[in-house]
Amino acid sequence: MKLSRAAAFSSSLLLSAVLALTGAGAAQAASSSAVDYVALGDSYSSGVGAGNYDSASGDCKRTPRAYPALWAAANSPSSFAFTACSGARTTDVTANQLGPLSAATDLVSLTAGGNDAGFADVMTTCVLQSEATCVARVNEAKRYVDTTLPGRLDTLYRAIRAKAPSARVVVLGYPRFYKLDGSCIAGLTENERRAINSGSDHLNAATAKRAADHGYTFAGVTGAFTGHEICSGASWLHSVNWLNIGESYHPTATGQSSGYLPVFRATA
Repeated sequence: MKLSRAAAFSSSLLLSAVLALTGAGAAQAASSSAVDYVALGDSYSSGVGAGNYDSASGDCKRTPRAYPALWAAANSPSSFAFTACSGARTTDVTANQLGPLSAATDLVSLTAGGNDAGFADVMTTCVLQSEATCVARVNEAKRYVDTTLPGRLDTLYRAIRAKAPSARVVVLGYPRFYKLDGSCIAGLTENERRAINSGSDHLNAATAKRAADHGYTFAGVTGAFTGHEICSGASWLHSVNWLNIGESYHPTATGQSSGYLPVFRATA
């Protein structure tokens, strides 16, 4: 059966449209797969708290459940270097993690600054000592964020740009730890929880400012974790874990996949 001239013309247009869309989709997929991605940072990037740690990563505790590895698994970049390490300060990232960066690097992700500000010590102080001591320790951390951390972030951000001049750099923040007036009936006081949340906000604001000044993208995760803080009844964060203290106050596997990953995916 022969098609009418009009039908043939319509079929030709449809075929052309399909080919054009297919070509565009293929080009987009090729562009995505051509990305050279390097994941830097501290325990929030290595995936502490998510479990299933790669034994080869040792004390760095990197895991395929961390948002960088999840993003790489879903997007198949042409190369993926995962150097984030538990406990890393900004100086550790600069000294030990930048090796894979190069002029070919297209994408970099990073969490850094929490260890510099002493957040692990803040949480230990708040859990073990008085409310007044807890609030004083949070305020001490805030002063560090105001006075010393900006210079350390500047040094790290400049080092990243020097080694990867064309890369898109995404700096991710930290969640608020507590839902206030939530489901917790024991543990810290509301004033302590409020102070800790304020410390996290303070760190995020300082980090966002330094990232913007270097032309980097800051990706906050506070919104993603809202409703999933400790004391929410549906937490994506570990509270104090006396059996594995290192996982305390870190995202769970769900916190990585449903909190950090969507935020990074939206900016990467």
